[in-house]
Amino acid sequence: MSKQASKGAAAGKAKKPTKAGTEEKREDVLQAVVLADSFQDRFRPFSLEKPRCLLPLANVPLIEYTLEFLASNGVQDVFIYCGAHSEMIEEYIHNSMRWNPAHGISPFASVEFIRVSDATSTGDFLRDLDGRNLISGDFILVHGDVVANVPLDAALAKHRARREANRDACMTMVLREIGDQPHRAANTRVITPIFVVEPSTGRCLQYDEMHPLQSDGYMILDPAVFSYPEFEIRSDLIDCGIDICTPEVLALWSESFDYELPRKNFLHGVLKDFELNGKVIYTEIVEEGYAARANTLRMYDCISKDILGRWTFPYVPDSNMVRDQAYKRAREGSCIEDGTKLAKDSKVTKSVIGRRTTAGAGTTITRSIIGRRCKIGQNVKIENSYIWDDTTVGDGSSIVNSILADSVIIGKDCIIPEGSLISYGVHISDGTHLPTTPAPRISLLTQEGKPASTEASLVGKSGSGAFFKETTGDDIDSDNDEDEVDPSALDGSLFYTHPNLNLSSESISTLASHSSFDSDDEDQATSGFLQAGSSNSRNRLSSFASNDSEAAAAAEKSDAFHGDAVHGLVDALRNADSDDFDSAKLEFMGLRLANDASDGMMRRAIAEAFVSRASELLSPENGGLDSKKAAETAFTEKKGAVKFIKEVGVGSEKETVQAEFALAMQKSLLDVNGLEGSKAGRLLAAMLQQLYILDVLEEDGILSWWGDSRAAETEGLRVVRGECRDLIKWLEEAEEEESEEVTEDEDSE
Repeated sequence: MSKQASKGAAAGKAKKPTKAGTEEKREDVLQAVVLADSFQDRFRPFSLEKPRCLLPLANVPLIEYTLEFLASNGVQDVFIYCGAHSEMIEEYIHNSMRWNPAHGISPFASVEFIRVSDATSTGDFLRDLDGRNLISGDFILVHGDVVANVPLDAALAKHRARREANRDACMTMVLREIGDQPHRAANTRVITPIFVVEPSTGRCLQYDEMHPLQSDGYMILDPAVFSYPEFEIRSDLIDCGIDICTPEVLALWSESFDYELPRKNFLHGVLKDFELNGKVIYTEIVEEGYAARANTLRMYDCISKDILGRWTFPYVPDSNMVRDQAYKRAREGSCIEDGTKLAKDSKVTKSVIGRRTTAGAGTTITRSIIGRRCKIGQNVKIENSYIWDDTTVGDGSSIVNSILADSVIIGKDCIIPEGSLISYGVHISDGTHLPTTPAPRISLLTQEGKPASTEASLVGKSGSGAFFKETTGDDIDSDNDEDEVDPSALDGSLFYTHPNLNLSSESISTLASHSSFDSDDEDQATSGFLQAGSSNSRNRLSSFASNDSEAAAAAEKSDAFHGDAVHGLVDALRNADSDDFDSAKLEFMGLRLANDASDGMMRRAIAEAFVSRASELLSPENGGLDSKKAAETAFTEKKGAVKFIKEVGVGSEKETVQAEFALAMQKSLLDVNGLEGSKAGRLLAAMLQQLYILDVLEEDGILSWWGDSRAAETEGLRVVRGECRDLIKWLEEAEEEESEEVTEDEDSE
């Protein structure tokens, strides 16, 4: 069902009278509102022809992830607010066997589409929704580009309890704590949200935003914040736009027609005007699960890689989210759909390839996602790129770090440099080398959606397409100081580039996702929070985004190496088709050289990889082994793995270095989902014992770890360490016996 309305008009149908008790029952139905129009131009030129929520992410339309998230959390009624391309969105849902309730297998009781013909912002949508009188109780507000697997049961229960205790508790924001997780989306924020939170209740006291291009690194605290006995300033939170709201939230939007953006305007304004409106907003900070928004091209890239790394499970390619998909896991960490034809000497590594796609001899595809019915010629190189359906790539061409939309034709011997965005139907002639600066953005349309005149100097004599001018400032206030650079300038491409900020392509964040380890050989940029009025402060650096590009680059290198290294090693350990570890070692050493990784970085990556493999062998679906057998299998299942750990992971007979490796394993075990302290401790004891038996670690190294204060600096570490007490006692007794034997030998001499 579609509804037409003007901005802010109460054009919805009025509620019918209900019998006694019916309204109460209706309030138990969990509703959700999906904002399917972003009012942004970050995905242009692609979004000129298709809405962002229908763009393919790992060959699945973005909105599929959002709807699966809502279905998994028990949502029954869904309202999809459409703006641009509304007909395409409605047609997609109507044709979906999964989401159209008319087909009888949908998890939703109802799905309604609502059009607002002249909306220009999210605020217009929500003011219109208030006038329609459709929301009967608590509802979940999300954007159509959310990728999340976090459960909302606890957040909903707390929200309802607070609502019962205080009718002015109008909203709960679900935020994901970054912690020490290695997935990339945690570290790819241009705008760093700053939440001032009362830790005992989760109440949000103030909100602000910071970015790396601003002239200073400070925020001004509202004096009212200091009236609370304790508060935290948090910049270590991923805000993926998941809000649990009451109908009063919509009324607040309607009362302020200046509000356009949910955070920068609405949240900031409501918190600032607390004395006037009396409304209270809370946060629910979750520590497990995946949550992010594909709201920029860089986030699109990072979430895609997180999907390849299976951080988004169960939303991974081989779960076949769309009804007609048939992906299966293949060698080298890839997922290949039935019906593909790949030449025997082509090589596919950590990639996704759709049905009826062909690739010729000598072609290499690395960390890329290829859609259906693509024709890829011989000796083609595709690296870290996204190629959508029905695209052709000629022999000898190279595509690096780029996005190619549907039905693009790339001729023979072409070079598509990193950062290229090539829109629907563009044709690049044979032998064309696209310019590297600026990163080419090519389309058949102008910004106004009209046909563009082909630029032969760009696409070749027989090509078609023209430069598409980049735009910025789509969601940033225009009242910045004249000398302050608009941070949205960083959002318009796959890579962050700006004359005032020299950053690499991996991340601009000052957050280090693996910074839980102490290191003397590596500079790490970290982030956390500052506390006031509390003696229980945590050991982190400043909450605020650093303007130090060198620190950001150091953090980027660490993140890039660690994530790729861990994923590569774990994939090799899982690979049932090969018992050899040499190829994994070569790939690892190549990564080390490419990222100039330090010994400490290598040590932590190797420790985490083997801990991950051993811990998953404990689960029933992977054999359900006991701790001893899981440790033995993880280390010895692959030929050459033990030698690799000894020579590369530890790399020294010094007891201090061996202690560092033991500490790295201990800290990695704390981050394994579903592995509580005592169970993690038993696995650590088994792994240490196995490494001792295999002559990788010596008694002195393990005993040095046991005596290291860092191994017991938190409660979690102490619990894990405590399970190793018997092993330490055994080692000490063995050392004493050996010492006694040496003494007896000396006496006999």
